[in-house]
Amino acid sequence: KTLIPYRLAAALVECRVMRYRVYLEQDEDGVFVATCPALPGCVSQGLTRAEATDNIREAMEGYLKSLRKHGEPVPPSILEEVIEVGGG
Repeated sequence: KTLIPYRLAAALVECRVMRYRVYLEQDEDGVFVATCPALPGCVSQGLTRAEATDNIREAMEGYLKSLRKHGEPVPPSILEEVIEVGGG
């Protein structure tokens, strides 16, 4: 049985891709506001959907890094797919 060194194991866990639901809404000024309900208080914004998405991704990565650093539990990743169907 081969054991993985602790640092390598920690790095592998750190690199795992996590998936969280994010809501994007355009406010009355036209700014896109992004929130991640699974990460309370994790909110960002951008002038475009793409900018808001990039910003919330960065905010989420920082949030998760802080949780790990402080030994706090990390919310589980979601396992879902979005299925598009015709409206008719």
